[in-house]
Amino acid sequence: MQPEIRIVHDPQTTVGELLAEQAKRGGSIVLTGGSGVARAYTRAAERTPDWGRVTLWWGDERCVPPDDELSNYRLAKESLLDRLEVQPRAVHRIRGEAPPAEAAGELDAALAGIELDFLLLGLGPDGHMASLFPGSPQLDVTDRRAVDGPPGLEPFVHRVTLTVPTIQSAVRIVFLTSGESKADAVARAFGGDVTPEVPASLARLAPVPVEVFLDEAAASKMETS
Repeated sequence: MQPEIRIVHDPQTTVGELLAEQAKRGGSIVLTGGSGVARAYTRAAERTPDWGRVTLWWGDERCVPPDDELSNYRLAKESLLDRLEVQPRAVHRIRGEAPPAEAAGELDAALAGIELDFLLLGLGPDGHMASLFPGSPQLDVTDRRAVDGPPGLEPFVHRVTLTVPTIQSAVRIVFLTSGESKADAVARAFGGDVTPEVPASLARLAPVPVEVFLDEAAASKMETS
């Protein structure tokens, strides 16, 4: 399925608005880490300070304690959760401080029977999504909802991540990326072939169109892909 490319002046603010709208509706929201996403979370908290109808998840996590500067949970806590008037009804933090296989098993079990209403993803410069990197054996896992594995880029910290089928099963899949440094990855992931060599392209096999929010710099190589 062809992705829906949305080129906007400020994709972080735009996605923050989408998160705020979903928070009003309630349901399951899956957050991401990565550069620039904190501003989207802050915007979402400003627009909808009541997340009492939301069940919160993460698409991946580095295997570090929750107060570590590398933690995706810490990023969301500081930019979103600490700014809310009403906390989510449930927060399913990936326990990065636990043994990786144990943390992945906990997430896999917790996701049983869960429908993910809004899944937010970033895009790595190598085309990775969540912590699914090019060449990673985790890309081939189809019998689990979450798995652990080593990283493909710095920082070289073990990860827990949703699997490809779990990502593809989400009701709504939204990518947020910006900047010229991501332009090649954007062109390959959303304008090129669907291939495990560009893991983010595999999201396009979902039964719903992938929504991609970019600034002009990140979209600059789409035409020549």
